[in-house]
Amino acid sequence: MTAVETQVQYQSSYMMTSTEEYMIQEEDWDRDLLLDPAWEKQQRKTFTAWCNSHLRKAGTQIENIEEDFRNGLKLMLLLEVISGERLPKPDKGKMRFHKIANVNKALDFICSKGVKLVSIGAEEIVDGNVKMTLGMIWTIILRFAIQDISVEETSAKEGLLLWCQRKTAPYRNVNVQNFHISWKDGLALCALIHRHRPDLIDYSKLRKDDPIGNLNTAFEVAEKFLDIPRMLDAEDIVNTPKPDEKAIMTYVSCFYHAFAGAEQAETAANRICKVLAVNQENERLMQEYEKLASELLEWIRRTIPWLENRVPEQTMPAMQQKLEDFRDYRRVHKPPKVQEKCQLEINFNTLQTKLRLSNRPAFMPSEGKMVSDIANAWKGLEQVEKGYEEWLLTEIRRLERLDHLAEKFKQKCSLHETWTAGKEELLSLKDYESASLMEIRALMRKHEAFESDLAAHQDRVEQIAAIAQELNELDYHDAATINARCQGICDQWDNLGTLTQKRRDSLERVEKLWETIDQLFLEFAKRAAPFNNWMDGAMEDLQDMFIVHSIEEIQSLITAHDQFKATLPEADKERMATLGIQNEILKIAQTYGIKLTGENPYTNITPQDISNKWEAVKQLVPMRDQMLQEEVARQQSNERLRRQFAAQANIIGPWIQTKMEEISHVSIDIAGSLEEQMSNLKQYEQNIINYKSNIDKLEGDHQLSQEGLIFDNKHTNYTMEHVRVGWEQLLTTIARTINEVENQILTRDAKGISQEQLNEFRASFNHFDRVRKNGMMDPDDFRACLISMGYDLGEVEFARIMTLVDPNNTGAVTFQDCSFYGSCLQSRPSIASAMLWTTSPSPAPCMERVTCRTATPPPDTMHTHIPVPCSGTFALTSHLLSYVSYQGSPKSLTPGIL
Repeated sequence: MTAVETQVQYQSSYMMTSTEEYMIQEEDWDRDLLLDPAWEKQQRKTFTAWCNSHLRKAGTQIENIEEDFRNGLKLMLLLEVISGERLPKPDKGKMRFHKIANVNKALDFICSKGVKLVSIGAEEIVDGNVKMTLGMIWTIILRFAIQDISVEETSAKEGLLLWCQRKTAPYRNVNVQNFHISWKDGLALCALIHRHRPDLIDYSKLRKDDPIGNLNTAFEVAEKFLDIPRMLDAEDIVNTPKPDEKAIMTYVSCFYHAFAGAEQAETAANRICKVLAVNQENERLMQEYEKLASELLEWIRRTIPWLENRVPEQTMPAMQQKLEDFRDYRRVHKPPKVQEKCQLEINFNTLQTKLRLSNRPAFMPSEGKMVSDIANAWKGLEQVEKGYEEWLLTEIRRLERLDHLAEKFKQKCSLHETWTAGKEELLSLKDYESASLMEIRALMRKHEAFESDLAAHQDRVEQIAAIAQELNELDYHDAATINARCQGICDQWDNLGTLTQKRRDSLERVEKLWETIDQLFLEFAKRAAPFNNWMDGAMEDLQDMFIVHSIEEIQSLITAHDQFKATLPEADKERMATLGIQNEILKIAQTYGIKLTGENPYTNITPQDISNKWEAVKQLVPMRDQMLQEEVARQQSNERLRRQFAAQANIIGPWIQTKMEEISHVSIDIAGSLEEQMSNLKQYEQNIINYKSNIDKLEGDHQLSQEGLIFDNKHTNYTMEHVRVGWEQLLTTIARTINEVENQILTRDAKGISQEQLNEFRASFNHFDRVRKNGMMDPDDFRACLISMGYDLGEVEFARIMTLVDPNNTGAVTFQDCSFYGSCLQSRPSIASAMLWTTSPSPAPCMERVTCRTATPPPDTMHTHIPVPCSGTFALTSHLLSYVSYQGSPKSLTPGIL
């Protein structure tokens, strides 16, 4: 190491090793070289106690850590004690440079151990710098007390922490995660002691809420029984929020070294015991090998002669017994010997390995009992065993072949005889003579399947003959029986072939005859089905109920019926042709002796069904003729009723319409006085009443039409309902018109309006009644009428006027309402205006009394109260006067007001 490498650095407060992470100084030593007073106190006491625990081995100690190391002598002595090495001879002088030289020797020794000191110089130690001194001591502790700790591939601080975690894991309330907070309650220290020396502490009596007691217990027990000095104060640890980590690590490392030394001593004792046990085991394995080798070789010598015996047996059971004995040898006798051989080799190899590891000479078995000797003997046994097994299998296969062929011959013969049983009788049957075509075809398919089966069994017959031939060649002891049975099977097979061909010829001949009959059946079905459907439709049509409403409709039915009757000769020809097909079928069956056992397979229609339906059709035709003629007579009667009703309706309908138009013209005509209009209307009313007899007569004709179920009439557009509605409207219109004229007369007389004024109102009303033209003016036309009179009103005012003239909200203004409001405008404009100024919250158009007084001239005879009751919509409240009551009670007011 050069002088540059050992030179003291002053750049920072870290002390670091060159390679190990554990030597990195904590941040407590760096930055501004500030140290918490509580931590400084704990470190001074802990580091002093740790140094004294080593210095006392040299018969000395220190009192003040920063003063006693200033001359460097005790520092060098401390390093010699903890390292076991000699340092250079110290300088004996007491001058400052002597002290610096001694301290530099100590620091150089520390650097030689791989520690790179940073910011620690000899001058600071000589000057008694407490922080630098504590840092130097912590570096020594890390290097010589903590660096060498190794647990599960972790070292230094991490290794020490892992060791603590492993040792304290089973204990309750202990969770070591660091070297400060985790040790404050003292339980972790007590758990370490109890784990290695459970006789020193009763852990079950410790309480987590008594940290001082727990710490003092651990300190006292460690100092008294484990020779670990008391390096910490319980109060300092408990009262410090975060105890000094370096102090705790230093103290805990003492426990590690104390318990690790005890474990090493125990390990050495265990090793001695293990060596003795190994030697005894080796002797036992040697003896066991000799014994097993002798027994195994003896068994091989006894077994080989038995396997070399190759005398064949004459019967299969005897050979099978030999095979069974050999299998017992393989299953029962040999496996244990195989296991013994394997165990023998394992023991030999294990013994040799143990002797080699113990530096003992290799084991040499007795002569002829080497592993190679045993392997050779075993190899010879397996060769003999293999030859014996091959001989057994060859002999057994030879006997099995004979027995198998004989058994196979019997089995195939039994199967063949079972299959052929009854086949000759079935082939001789003549069941096809009474079968239908479908049955014949089924028999033919069945016979074809039998022929296929017969061809498939040809191989079995050939196999039976081949097996019999092979048994004869092998000189089977019962060959005569085999030959006789084989000959019988061959003769029977030839007979089956002959019978099969004869049955095929018979089936083909009958099938052709039945195909001809089947074709005729099909043709009959094709012609009978549509003809039968035609007859069903004809009977349905002939019996169908019909509903007609005119002569034309019944005539069309008669025409259709005549056309149907014209087709009957052709239908009869089709019937005869269809029945002729059935006759031909019967002829073929009689000629060739075929029994027709069933019905036509293609249809359910029989010749008898066709004949019966044809007779029914012929009977229904005249019945249909009669029904049609009766309906013709009924329709002619209905036509007369239609014409009679139409003649009267075509007169009454236009008469009602004409009267309606005349009355409408009278109601809007301004010619003549109201009295003259009333006279004309009364005359119209009398004429209408006198016309009522014509309506009653029309009602009678309508009743006859209803009874005859006549619901339409092409001779007129008028129905009885139209006539009734028109008649009722006519009566209503004449009555309403008369009432309107009467009201106009009353209004004229009450308002003092002249006939000319009324005519003027009528002319205006007629002029502006542009939409309805029926004495009912639309609101828009009414507003236009008011504008023409000089009153241009806004939307609100016009809406209020509409509530007066149209209180029921019908959407129309009558001439009476219009003329009344016009008369009010001309006679008293102020009253009409007052009618629009009502403030009543009710829907009735009312005005207050004060409004009424201010709206009229103040004559002397004006009453303050109008004693005329008001009902309905225009009700009189305690202080309101309705417009209707006001305008309808002239007798209660002084003349000249209204």
